[in-house]
Amino acid sequence: MRFVPLLTMMVVLLSLASCNSLSKEECAAADWLVIGDTDGAAGYNPQDRFASHVKSCARIKVVPDQTKWYEGYQAGLKRYCTPLSGLTHGEAGDSYHNVCPPETSAGFLKGYGLGRRGYELRSQADSIRSSMSFKESEIDRKYNEMKGSQDENRRRLLRDEIDQLDREIRRMRRDIDDVNFQLGVAQRDIDWFRQNPQAPMPGY
Repeated sequence: MRFVPLLTMMVVLLSLASCNSLSKEECAAADWLVIGDTDGAAGYNPQDRFASHVKSCARIKVVPDQTKWYEGYQAGLKRYCTPLSGLTHGEAGDSYHNVCPPETSAGFLKGYGLGRRGYELRSQADSIRSSMSFKESEIDRKYNEMKGSQDENRRRLLRDEIDQLDREIRRMRRDIDDVNFQLGVAQRDIDWFRQNPQAPMPGY
């Protein structure tokens, strides 16, 4: 029989614990109306979230009250399914689980789309900056290696690699300028929408 090392076992147990939506103590003292309200306001998928609660509380043989939980969920969902909530969740890069009813989904998705656009552009800009920083570090490393090398062929190869990295960095600077311009436009729309969540977007 193979024994699992203590540290490995602890990591596995902590990982399993992190998958539980509620602790044993929370299950024991649960107010399912409040828990449902919190879940609805966060926009969780109702089937998946309630199933997680059932699984979590089965550890201490507590059965969640689905009726109360769902009543709370519907109340919380009303706070989630608003245009400004959509904007906030979009800007945070949160997933949307298609939980808003038809009468509120249009406003939510309008805000969510604007926020998500800003999030994606910021993420793209961050990715480009990170890549530029890495390539700049590579240039420094290759330049130092080139200075210390006595092999002319190796020096020539390093010089070519440095030139290639430099061209890539110049291209990335143009890319990030374009992304920043798009982000400025997106941020203008976001700022306008935040002040006028119920109004049609202006055509500028």
